[in-house]
Amino acid sequence: MHIFITGGTGLIGRHLIPALLRDASTKITVLTRDTTKAKASLPDNVALVTSLDDTLDFDDVDAVINLAGEPIADKRWNETQKTRICESRWQITQQLTDKINAAAQPPATFISGSAIGYYGRQGDKLVTEAFTEVHHEFTHTVCEKWERIALQASQKTRICLLRTGVVLSGDGGALSKMRLPFSLGLGGRIGDGNQYMSWIHINDMVAAILFLLEHKNCEGAYNLTAPTPVTNTEFVKAYAASLGRPAIFPMPALALKLLMGEAADLLLTGQRVVPQKLQDAGFQFTFSDVRSAFADIE
Repeated sequence: MHIFITGGTGLIGRHLIPALLRDASTKITVLTRDTTKAKASLPDNVALVTSLDDTLDFDDVDAVINLAGEPIADKRWNETQKTRICESRWQITQQLTDKINAAAQPPATFISGSAIGYYGRQGDKLVTEAFTEVHHEFTHTVCEKWERIALQASQKTRICLLRTGVVLSGDGGALSKMRLPFSLGLGGRIGDGNQYMSWIHINDMVAAILFLLEHKNCEGAYNLTAPTPVTNTEFVKAYAASLGRPAIFPMPALALKLLMGEAADLLLTGQRVVPQKLQDAGFQFTFSDVRSAFADIE
């Protein structure tokens, strides 16, 4: 199987690619802007390309996995940064769908990134893939168009959309930003702590992508979150406990808004998302409890 991947040097890609290569018959090509970085972080037998130009076609590609995108919470959301967040997702996805649609023998599967931000803020409502009462805000705008562009290839290939939650890993993602203050005993809830956080262990994230790749009857949007979302208070207490530290220093909502601007909404609001379609399809999570997830990571 030949798999073409974007975003291969990101957190998910770095874990996914070695898992795919456990099958010796798998060939992987990664699109990257920085071949030096890619060579340093990816296995030696991964082929690298730097553009989706006219010389590259998808006739010999069996699956495309699209994980590319500017980190959404790393910087304040001024108009320039919002544009960068959008275009880093929309443009590459459009290029991929164009390549798939132009192929004489298109890839059988297109797995494309999205996020639970698609639903917008939802309070304590239980959100499955069938949920349609989205809250129209920036994250929904980003994800809705991102998904809509991917679905342009639906006449040519099977499409799975990854509505991903907070990915828990020991080598990147949200925990990399939390580790220092929590290790020093300076962590605590954000705002009132009642907002729900929908999370997934990196191992389950990778396993779910492999599951969707292998199960040809799976298509459409999938929530890639553990079955047990928790409030922010529960989340930070569990993380602090895994480090043997207390979680007694809350971050006031006003202070976070002053620090992050509109992007603070990502942390102050939330969604109680469950992976109904994945579980209905037979996928089994290794980490359903956030405490066991943190224990494995730390």
